[in-house]
Amino acid sequence: MGVHYHKLSEQLQQRIIEDKNRGWKNPAACRDEEVVRRQDRDRANLWRPAYVRDIEKIIHSPYYSRYADKTQVFSFYQNDDISRRALHVQLVARIARNIGRVLGLNEDLIEAISLGHDIGHTPFGHAGERILSRLYQEHTGRYFNHNVHSVRVLDSMFDRNISLQTLDGILCHNGEFEQKEYKPVPHMDFAAFDARVEECYADEIAISGLVPSTLEACVVRISDMIAYLGKDRQDAVKAGLLENTDCFSKTALGSNNAEIVNNLTVNIIENSYGKDYILMDEEYYADLKTAKRENYRYIYQNERVDHLYQTEIAPMFEELYRELLTQLKTGNEEALIFSHHIRFVEEQRGYYGSRESYRETEPNQIVVDYIASMTDDYFLEVYRHLFPNSPHKVDFVPYFTKG
Repeated sequence: MGVHYHKLSEQLQQRIIEDKNRGWKNPAACRDEEVVRRQDRDRANLWRPAYVRDIEKIIHSPYYSRYADKTQVFSFYQNDDISRRALHVQLVARIARNIGRVLGLNEDLIEAISLGHDIGHTPFGHAGERILSRLYQEHTGRYFNHNVHSVRVLDSMFDRNISLQTLDGILCHNGEFEQKEYKPVPHMDFAAFDARVEECYADEIAISGLVPSTLEACVVRISDMIAYLGKDRQDAVKAGLLENTDCFSKTALGSNNAEIVNNLTVNIIENSYGKDYILMDEEYYADLKTAKRENYRYIYQNERVDHLYQTEIAPMFEELYRELLTQLKTGNEEALIFSHHIRFVEEQRGYYGSRESYRETEPNQIVVDYIASMTDDYFLEVYRHLFPNSPHKVDFVPYFTKG
């Protein structure tokens, strides 16, 4: 079966061209003038508009560079062609800006949300996220979710004065929950936003009810799925997990990455232009759900992918969590959690004059902050340093071996 790239209808293309020529502005777009921040600083100017400031705050934030060694799906491969989160957030930004530009939305806000949405993600992808949440819940009764922690990193740990609109988009980005229609709710204030964040810590299912407050955030949310659906299939072939993508259904979306990105983008624009919500048609929505189910079946739940997480990584997380908690209680300033984490956070917070003491944070939260901040390689190095005689280890698939 050949590759099929869909196009916008001629009627819609003509309408978009005519709207552009007459200077049409989307009334549903988030305007720069609407920006809301906690602190009365970081005011926009001609060369650094409101959400450009957020973009720059995010890419210059302490943890942004760590995207480069955080797993997207495939953790145990020495293969430079397999995606890491650094590439993923760029792909989300590119896809979302393409859609947002045609729809007449605020591309700067879209980019800020996209680049920041995974900055609180754990090492070892969603497997690491699930393990860390289980440990956090066992010790405190609270839950860890990477989208919530991304907000914490930017808004609380490093106090970057990121806008409410960007933080809301990051909180509500979770692409694990597909919908046919994404309609934003009205803007809120920081008090209501903080209550939503706290609810996500206390209630395991609260994140499933999050709805973005801007149309731009809705675009990022669907673009997150578009970015990983086909790319994860591409990576599975590169890793030798799959021979090819023939196992996936031949639907209107297509089965390879290029088809999926193009065809979903076209369908969303076709059904969303001129509306105050994002919409897919029935066929594409059904096909999207099918594609996600098949990714889980053939990739995410594959025994080869899951085995090392369960037998090696999970026990490492458990031992490391307990050891770091013990280090905190001893108060030894030379221990790793002080020398490699707390001091670093304090230095960064001091740059912006944060008045609150990070050391007074609840101990389990500090441990979670540290582990979540780690890259895959750093996590393994810390574990080897603290537990040199442990039987748990990870053998990477080397560069010159496939699968």
